[in-house]
Amino acid sequence: MAQILDPLPPEQSGKILCCYINATSKIQVARISNIPNWYFERVVFSGQRLVFEAPRKAQLEIHTGMMASAILSDKIPCDRLMLEEPNTDEFDTDSSSGEDPINAKSLVQQINTKTGDSTKPLQMVSLASVD
Repeated sequence: MAQILDPLPPEQSGKILCCYINATSKIQVARISNIPNWYFERVVFSGQRLVFEAPRKAQLEIHTGMMASAILSDKIPCDRLMLEEPNTDEFDTDSSSGEDPINAKSLVQQINTKTGDSTKPLQMVSLASVD
């Protein structure tokens, strides 16, 4: 589940589960600053996935680390980072059907890719030493 060190203020309703992935080669700082009375800031390393809960109206600021500073590189509405939670019906523990309810339905969405004329074989370049 999400790591919540600073719980949401009680007046915030409609929290959502979000996921952000640092797809860069740099360290980033993820920060939410538009929610009053709540502090959220996390370091996200290269390739790391950050799962968190936030109010629906929150905006995630991404600060990309440079040598001795960080630059605000993106602002993402948290409702665009929302993870879909499975229905409770998908986890029905009734074993009378003989089917494994957890593995019966994929919880990961498939990514549709176009395969056609756009794929080309990879050509390898080899190095040879010259004397």
